[in-house]
Amino acid sequence: MCHGAFAKAPMVKRLRKIKKIRLHSEGTNTLIITGVVLAALCALLYFLLGTDSPVFWVLAAAAAVFYGIIVNFFRCPIRLYDGSTEGIVLAPADGKVVVVEEVEEMEYFRDRRLMISIFMSPFNVHANWIPVDGTVKVVSHQNGRFQAAWLPKSSTDNERSTVVIETPDGAEVLVRQVAGAMARRIVTYPTAGEECFIDEHMGFIKFGSRVDVYLPVTAKPLVEIGQKTTGNQTIIANL
Repeated sequence: MCHGAFAKAPMVKRLRKIKKIRLHSEGTNTLIITGVVLAALCALLYFLLGTDSPVFWVLAAAAAVFYGIIVNFFRCPIRLYDGSTEGIVLAPADGKVVVVEEVEEMEYFRDRRLMISIFMSPFNVHANWIPVDGTVKVVSHQNGRFQAAWLPKSSTDNERSTVVIETPDGAEVLVRQVAGAMARRIVTYPTAGEECFIDEHMGFIKFGSRVDVYLPVTAKPLVEIGQKTTGNQTIIANL
């Protein structure tokens, strides 16, 4: 969640609440249900085949690998940005940059913006971070399709959640969480009117997706297409 106030001293700001978890809470139910189902299947195979059967060990190993992939997906690294946050935009997600270009943003700004998009594969961390310090002006959710997240039309056609943040200098930054072909749930934490800061979680998208960031056209991009990003660490632009 977003907490704090610009009027507070920098030291107080750095003491804001950070979610210090290694596995994201959004994965709790999924991990429990998947673990129980896989354990039950392995138990059934044990009684049917016994440990002398190589089939049992192959299937048990496959179940363990599958569960490991699910656990890996819900990783939630503890990350704090050490540098100055003034005038910078940090990557809101782990992944690969797939778009760096000026586009017409027609849902909120209705004018030209610098768009930087980061695609997250199922193997990336899917926690999302607040990319700039500021005040949350708008939070909205739009229903849509679930086509592949790397396709250009996914930004406007897929299910998505939008957060607009106004920085202390008055610049507006729009961050859009976009569902992918596998994603069926987007979680967005901020609410309109809150003040928010770099280092805080913005939300989570389950299973393959992208995050689009729309900046003023005067912003200077610091990443290029194909570059890998680390959420809350990689500077993607200067405002």
